[in-house]
Amino acid sequence: MALIVQKFGGTSVANPERIKNVASRVQEYRSRGDQVVVVVSAMSGVTDNLLKLAREIMPIPSDRELDMLLATGEQTTIALTAMALHTLGLGAVSLTGAQAGIVTDGVHTKAKIRNITPRQVHDLLDAGNVVIVAGFQGQTTDGHITTLGRGGSDLTAIAMASALHADLCQIYTDVDGVYTADPRIVANARKLDEISYDEMLELAGSGAKVMQSRSVEFAKKFGVIFEVRSSLNNNPGTLVKEETQSMEDVVIRGVSLDKNQAKVTLVAVPDKPGVAARIFKALADAAVNVDMIVQNVSHDSDSRATDLSFTMDKPDLPKATRVIDSLKPEIGFASAISDEDIAKLSIVGVGMRSHSGVAAKMFETLSSNDVNIEMISTSEIKISVVISLGKCETAMKAVHSAFLET
Repeated sequence: MALIVQKFGGTSVANPERIKNVASRVQEYRSRGDQVVVVVSAMSGVTDNLLKLAREIMPIPSDRELDMLLATGEQTTIALTAMALHTLGLGAVSLTGAQAGIVTDGVHTKAKIRNITPRQVHDLLDAGNVVIVAGFQGQTTDGHITTLGRGGSDLTAIAMASALHADLCQIYTDVDGVYTADPRIVANARKLDEISYDEMLELAGSGAKVMQSRSVEFAKKFGVIFEVRSSLNNNPGTLVKEETQSMEDVVIRGVSLDKNQAKVTLVAVPDKPGVAARIFKALADAAVNVDMIVQNVSHDSDSRATDLSFTMDKPDLPKATRVIDSLKPEIGFASAISDEDIAKLSIVGVGMRSHSGVAAKMFETLSSNDVNIEMISTSEIKISVVISLGKCETAMKAVHSAFLET
């Protein structure tokens, strides 16, 4: 008998028929004698509709009330999933994140899990039940409902698997596993049998929609091996695990594209110590996660100003704009320019550590396809560039062809 955590995303529970399909899949594991904990997302489109409703009431809603609203999406799904299991004659109990013992910090809409005490989950499993846990949510120590950010149900599943010492964690989605690129954009994308935590983390952080980056980081930290697979068929998925030596033989593991990016450029920022620190501390205090940063340092002795550009997730732009506007009198920059017509294109692979010329090949490929690079960021196993949104899919196909179809 094994203890298995299974997570089903929004497309996997998009309608009653698919929820029944989830129940049938869970029944297969229960019939083998396995204990099963199911983590579910809100039904596809529900979270976006709730956000739309909120913004029709208030353009920038209170983060606390937004969490209270958004948490209802997952609570609908857990109840429906429990009902679907009941129709199959299985014992099943649905739990909110708080009831499952998930305790978070107090940062609304982007909370971090502090600890999990899954006592009630264990008791219900031991009584013969399937336990269905609402993903994406938890509760602070003083009783406030919080959400974990987009894709937070992945984090719920990985964290529950760690806390329960599960034998297996499966992340079910609408694709067969992790691909070398988004197969909806790149027709020749190939499914990977396995991928390292670091590669998966970089791909997730660069826009790959398969997994939330924080969940991969949590899995790496606590050694949770998990499988990404489809809820619509029984094909083997992609195993995400520790890096092995054979993984270094592949120079590039995958190409990712993030269209959900925005850029802010501060023009004529005073070029003196402490200014950048003040700007980015204010953004951090407002829970705005800054990604890429480029500062053009002035070499003109008569000029003591510089331009400062940085990127963030597009939904954070209104919040970042408010922070920047409040800083203008204090910092004294000339103006702030925002740009939402950008995308981030990244290539990832642990093999980049031991192979040279990767950046040059990427830049040459983009140049030959008339794609201009606005910003560049690198790590040991990743190269990311900011490019025009209008040319991003062409660029992705070209880069994938250059590295992964030769």
